[in-house]
Amino acid sequence: MLALSGYNFHMNEILFLLVLLAVIWFWLDSMRARELALQAARRACKQQEMQLLDETVALIKLRLGRDDSGHVVWRRQFRFEFTHEGANRSQGEVGFLGRQITSLYMDMGSFALHELDND
Repeated sequence: MLALSGYNFHMNEILFLLVLLAVIWFWLDSMRARELALQAARRACKQQEMQLLDETVALIKLRLGRDDSGHVVWRRQFRFEFTHEGANRSQGEVGFLGRQITSLYMDMGSFALHELDND
């Protein structure tokens, strides 16, 4: 048992609070990553004169990876859909390592756009 300012904490309660904080951090980090992916998809569609459909991205892959400094960060892959003149739906993907964009792919029928954006 741990006593802090008149409160008694059992190790189970401390462990529960730590797990709860980790879950909250992960959820907030995931929402920020999703927003960054949505911004990248919007920018790519605008540059290619395409329309982003549904104004959304979907997480399709999540795993751990190492950044250039060797730190362990989340590697995320998001998928989005876009169209040109509303004729058909095409898919694109944007990849992140931590908060850095590592890949952008847009399937545009007869060709595909592959782009690496490091800003």
